[in-house]
Formats: sequence, C-alpha cells, structure tokens
Amino acid sequence: MDFIDQLRVLASRIANTKAMIQTEEATKNAMVMPFIQALGYNVFDPLEVTPELVADVGTKKGEKVDYAILRDGKPIMLFECKKCGGDLGVNHAGQLFRYFHVTEARFGVLTNGLIYRFFTDLEQPNKMDEKPFFEFSILDFKERDVEELKKFAKSAFDLDTILTTANDLKYTRAIQGKLAELVANPSEEFVRLLSADLLGARRFTPAIRDQFTAISKLAFEQFIGERINERLKGAMTPESVTVSEKPAAAPQDEPASPTEPVIVTSNEELEGFHTVRAIIRSLVPTKRVVMRDAQSYCAILLDDNNRKPICRLRFNNTQKLRLGLFNAQKEEEQVSLESVDDIYNYADQIRATVASYVGNVDA
Repeated sequence: MDFIDQLRVLASRIANTKAMIQTEEATKNAMVMPFIQALGYNVFDPLEVTPELVADVGTKKGEKVDYAILRDGKPIMLFECKKCGGDLGVNHAGQLFRYFHVTEARFGVLTNGLIYRFFTDLEQPNKMDEKPFFEFSILDFKERDVEELKKFAKSAFDLDTILTTANDLKYTRAIQGKLAELVANPSEEFVRLLSADLLGARRFTPAIRDQFTAISKLAFEQFIGERINERLKGAMTPESVTVSEKPAAAPQDEPASPTEPVIVTSNEELEGFHTVRAIIRSLVPTKRVVMRDAQSYCAILLDDNNRKPICRLRFNNTQKLRLGLFNAQKEEEQVSLESVDDIYNYADQIRATVASYVGNVDA
C-alpha cells in the first residue's frame, strides 16, 4: 500500500474513533503508534522504537520520552504525546525541550494524535526552537504535506536532506501566515503599496485608505475564488477520489426512486475504497479506480465504466457491513464483513476480477 493510502486509511479510522479516545495512553495506542508504523518503523522492536526512553535532565532523574525512534542505537526523533485533541502550545512542550537538549536526536515531535508538530534546532545548536518548522494534520493533509512527511520515513530518512529543507519550510509557513493575515485584514502600509500606482498624485487620505482597504479585501477574495475555481476544474488528479451521485448500473440496473435522497459518502466507504485501491495497485494505476456512491451501495469501478465493476461496498447498514464481489459472469456475490479490514481477506478474488478486465480490452 502506498504511503498516502496508508495515511488515508489511518485518517478514516481516527475520524471514526477520536470521540472515544479520552486519555493520553489511548491516544498513543490508537493514533500515535499506527502513525509511527506508517512511517515504516517497527513499533514492536524496542531497538527501533523505544517507548519511555529515560532521559535524565540535570538533577531530574527518570525523565522519560514517550517514544524515541532509534537508528544504529542512537535516537534520531523524539515523540512527546498529549491526549487526543489536547493543547499543543509551546508551554505544553516543556518536556520535549528538556529531552531534546540531553539526547542526540535532531528532531522532536509534539502531538495529540491529530496534529503532529516537528521541531529542530535551527536558531541555536542543540536547543529546540520554540516554533515548529513543519506541521502535519492527519485529518486534513494535502499531497505536498505527505511529500514532506515522507522524508521522515524509515526508507527515506536522511538528516542532511531534512535539515536543508527545514529552514525553508519554517519561513514558508511564517510567510503563509502573514499573507493570510494581510488577506483578512490588510495593513495600512500594505494598502499604500497596492494603491500607490493607482492614486498617482492624489494624497493617501483617511477616506482613500478606507476605500482601498475595502477594495483590497474584495480583490483578494475574488482572486482566491478564481484560483479555487480553476483548481476545481482540473480536480481529477491521479490520487483524487471520484464520487458520483448516480448509481452504478452493472451488472443489472437497479430502479431509481423518483426522488433520490441526498447521498453521503461515509468514512467507512472511503476507507474501503482506498483499501481496494491498495489491493489492485500492482495491476492497474490508482487513477483508473473510481468510486460511485449510490443510495443502496457504493460501487467501485475500473475506468469509471459500469461494465467493469470491481466490487460493491454495501455499508449503509453500519450494523452489518457487506461486500459485493463479482464472478466471471459478472454476477454479484455478497459476503459479510466484521470490519473494513476484512476486505483484505478477499484480495485474490478482487484481483482476479480486475485481471479479467485488463486482459479483455472489450470488457
């Protein structure tokens, strides 16, 4: 399974269970450990991921890091965990500051299971910066965030590479924050700059200031709106999820009711979709696998073609998950699932269905 697909599956699980996670220990077990494992580190090998690593600080003995990721017996990354949704302000990072100072690790991560803030020592050597250079949200991430996070994965981890980009990331994040502030509330200096060429010889009076402040805000809103519309027009990217509100017709059409209710794609259906994508990725590119949500089931198709059904997710009854599989005659056979993960039990049959389409261009 691709790294981004692993994160999407984890995100779906966390979205469904975060309300149940009430303690720091539960957060570590249900959220942080799976996150570290997604990065490729074996959380069950204490020589690779050490829980509660002792880090004595001066006269304070027995101080413990929640998790330390090791390479060649030395810590390279420290994790300090708070309970799910807990505050991650700098005043809550005291322990991580102390641990960073007394270990060889160059990266510290402060997390509440939903947000991961990455720190290093860009300002002063061996002293952790007060502001993170990178922040990752498991419930709201973009592809560029995944590319940055991937640098911390076991297979790609390189200290010099990360440190080279950390400085740029830090200042990029700061500039983005400043731009967002200027868009929402343009400063007088900024409005002066924008209006200078437009005013000519006219004085920048309070009335002119108020007029151009309002115009600047409107111009920003329209500019951003137009950019968003342009992106939406080309939203079909290789990793995008295609969800159609019209029901799949193959192998037999199901009659549509005269007044179709609003169709909502659930987190379980999204998790199932990404699971199927992962199963058949070795056979076809993920961009060819499309999801169409309907009232009674969620169809997963090859090439967005009703004549190439891969499977159907019948998850509308959350008390009884069912998976629809297809045989060589495209007849659907439904099986019960205890959880979305059980889809992997039918991986061979799903691959066989896709293989039949790949080998038959007229299918």
